[in-house]
Amino acid sequence: MAVLALWFAVHHIPGFGPLVADSLRAVLGPGAVAWMEDTAYGVEDWVNRRTKSDEPPKAFWEVPSGVPTQSPSAAPSSSGGAEVEPPFSLENVGSIYDNVMTKGDGIWVPLADPRKPQDRVRLLKTFVHPDKSRSWSIMAIVAVDLTQVDLVPMAGRHEPKNKTKEAKDYERKAVIPTEHHDRLIAGFNGGYKSTHGDYGMMIDGVTLVPPRPLACTIAKYQDGSLVIRSWKKVKDTLDKMVWLRQTPICMYDDGKAHPALSMPKIGWGASVVSGTTVIRRSAIGLNERGDVLYVGIGDFLTGQVIAKGMRHAGAHSIAQLDVNFSFPKFFTYDYVSPGSTTLKAIPLTDNFEYKEDEYVAGRAHRDFFYLLRKDGDGAS
Repeated sequence: MAVLALWFAVHHIPGFGPLVADSLRAVLGPGAVAWMEDTAYGVEDWVNRRTKSDEPPKAFWEVPSGVPTQSPSAAPSSSGGAEVEPPFSLENVGSIYDNVMTKGDGIWVPLADPRKPQDRVRLLKTFVHPDKSRSWSIMAIVAVDLTQVDLVPMAGRHEPKNKTKEAKDYERKAVIPTEHHDRLIAGFNGGYKSTHGDYGMMIDGVTLVPPRPLACTIAKYQDGSLVIRSWKKVKDTLDKMVWLRQTPICMYDDGKAHPALSMPKIGWGASVVSGTTVIRRSAIGLNERGDVLYVGIGDFLTGQVIAKGMRHAGAHSIAQLDVNFSFPKFFTYDYVSPGSTTLKAIPLTDNFEYKEDEYVAGRAHRDFFYLLRKDGDGAS
């Protein structure tokens, strides 16, 4: 009963989950807390299977009719010269399973900047139902045009924890700088806490946490390119990296699924929930060309299922970012009122735990990523 009471509190009292989990880890250890989470979410899934099995799948948002089924071709300019670059678009991927689909599954629609609704399309969004045995399992996926958008990491105030001498002198801003607000498009959660694997982070030329040999690595190079690869595949290019953040082993590495995806008990991180635990999860991916970034967040997902959804959307390399009800989140930003310069977070879906000024005011406890337009000065 205590485990179920904790589950209820985590889902209904903002901020309760992280506070209680950290307190329990200090007393019982990370492994015991992971077992409690596995148990609670296992009971939830048992209940859902018996109460929701006949429910039709639901959509995250309405998809307008007449959405094109594939990307438009580049059109010649009116002067007959070079082709005009078409707006960012992707071919619709459709549903994964016909028995758990809605009419909006796999259809890409623009994710507009609320402050600049007439700006060119730089982000697209879709949703899919990636679990054929759970109609209530759903994930949203955002596609980012990396030819027009920069991905920027930010270390949290406390996470990941410093593991090097040089890190002690590094000033952790832990908030999106005000000078970036005009070009800010979106923000989303970063990786695991240090207690779940001590995954590496290097930012502004400072190594906060040394890279781990078997970890998946998200990295930006001096030429502006991004990669998501296992550390052993990119370690020899460290001197060319601008920043890096690590996650558990890559779910997909250069188009190849990790064998652990077929091993149910793999937790995708030290002392975290099992890979079969049905829970909120987030992931990040890149297409094969490396010019489209994918960010996926969903509910009632196993590790295998979120990887399937990301792969279906077009990701060639995939890393899981974080899990649990409180942590995965994705926002665009608007002004709090007309004429104001103060920003407020606009959640991608309506079920995130968040503060209105998430990532833009007050120092975040944990690391995160944010997206900037490339017009104007480039972001590091």
